[in-house]
Amino acid sequence: MTAVAPSLQTGQTTSTRTATKATGSAWARRAPLLPALLFTIVVTQIPFVVTVIYSFQSWNLVRPGSQHFVGLRNYVDVFTDSQFRTALINTVVLTVVCVLIALLLGLGLALLLDRKFVGRGFVRTLLITPFLILPAAGALLWKTTMFDPTYGLLNFVFGGGTDWLSEFPLGSVMTQVIWQWTPFMMLLLLAGLQSQPKDVLEAASVDGAGRWRTFASITLPHLSRYIQLSVLLGAIYIVNSFDAIFLMTQGGPGTASTNLPYYIYQRAFQGFDVGQSSAMGVVVVIMTLIVATFALRLMFRSFDVSGRK
Repeated sequence: MTAVAPSLQTGQTTSTRTATKATGSAWARRAPLLPALLFTIVVTQIPFVVTVIYSFQSWNLVRPGSQHFVGLRNYVDVFTDSQFRTALINTVVLTVVCVLIALLLGLGLALLLDRKFVGRGFVRTLLITPFLILPAAGALLWKTTMFDPTYGLLNFVFGGGTDWLSEFPLGSVMTQVIWQWTPFMMLLLLAGLQSQPKDVLEAASVDGAGRWRTFASITLPHLSRYIQLSVLLGAIYIVNSFDAIFLMTQGGPGTASTNLPYYIYQRAFQGFDVGQSSAMGVVVVIMTLIVATFALRLMFRSFDVSGRK
């Protein structure tokens, strides 16, 4: 008994030291990440908490001393606001149409660039260029050189004096957004195409499968993960589009091209209504999180996240 007790104490001491070393090494690995974590909390989470607090208050900067607690009244006003519903519908239409068309165009361009031809590198560089242009610069470029009723290239090519931004405001904005985000979709899908196993494609060719059969049975299933990732990232970025609407149409005529980010900007910086604009921001964040969570769950089913597939 006396010989067993020291051995037990020695084993417990060794296990305690091992656990202490493991904890210390874990904190040593995490310590370099703490400044980035603190910066993220200060920049994103604290302003969001302040926004939530303001959303329960009635506060208009034009009326000094008007700040007071109103509970959920701002949220009730948001959901009964017809302009907010219009902006919500415009946001959904803008996001869905732009993502789908940019995805299809990106897929076509990716299939083209996946083939070998003379000048492929130069063509790839040209196709990527729209994504590298600042959104504000791209919006001004389309407004002045493409959609201008007097000097625009569209009227020069098709004739007439159509004022595209007034007659087709939402369509004009979607055209510019699609032009800018198609290269992003193309790059993601091109990465998926170039990751295909060449031996599988060669085996399909030996078995007599045509190009369409190979694309439908082999290439498209292989690209499903990249397509889902493209849709998710594209939707997250496009739903926050502001530059194109602000610089091309200012949300007009009326509210024909107003989306949620621009409508929140109008209420906050033109109407100076801090409380209601904060409530709108909170509602938009919650809706975005719900959609993103649903999309991520669908995407994680196809990606090997847990390593069980």
